[in-house]
Amino acid sequence: MKTVEDDTGKRYLLRKRSDTASLVRDPETGNECYIQNDRLKDVDEASALETAARSVSDPVLTLLTNVHDEETVGLLIELSERGPLAARTLLDTYDFCESNLHGRLTILSAAGLLEEADVAGERGYRITEDCKTALETIRPNIEATDEKAVDRS
Repeated sequence: MKTVEDDTGKRYLLRKRSDTASLVRDPETGNECYIQNDRLKDVDEASALETAARSVSDPVLTLLTNVHDEETVGLLIELSERGPLAARTLLDTYDFCESNLHGRLTILSAAGLLEEADVAGERGYRITEDCKTALETIRPNIEATDEKAVDRS
């Protein structure tokens, strides 16, 4: 499958091409329709799979591409429900060695899912708004309760 774009800039996945029109699928809705070939152009910078992935919201896509195990998902959920938390509290409370925790926090911070916070005079971490949005999307019956204005130890 290839990615194509119509004359309005809307991207589609090309299903089948004939002499005059092409069958395309909207990756966001799944709807298929025929569009005249003279209104379509090939898009080389994105694969069909990348185009399909763009139907997922940016915060959720960031979460999916940067969190690779259940423990890291759990860490984000705990920070959402209890955070912000001091790095020392994270080490004492959860079963991480210091280097393992530091690696996870670095990756999550670089991805924009966590940010540093001052917690009772110590370095700590809290989830970002994008992380909160992603968690609320994947856990629709649970609201993230990160309170950015309140420092906890």
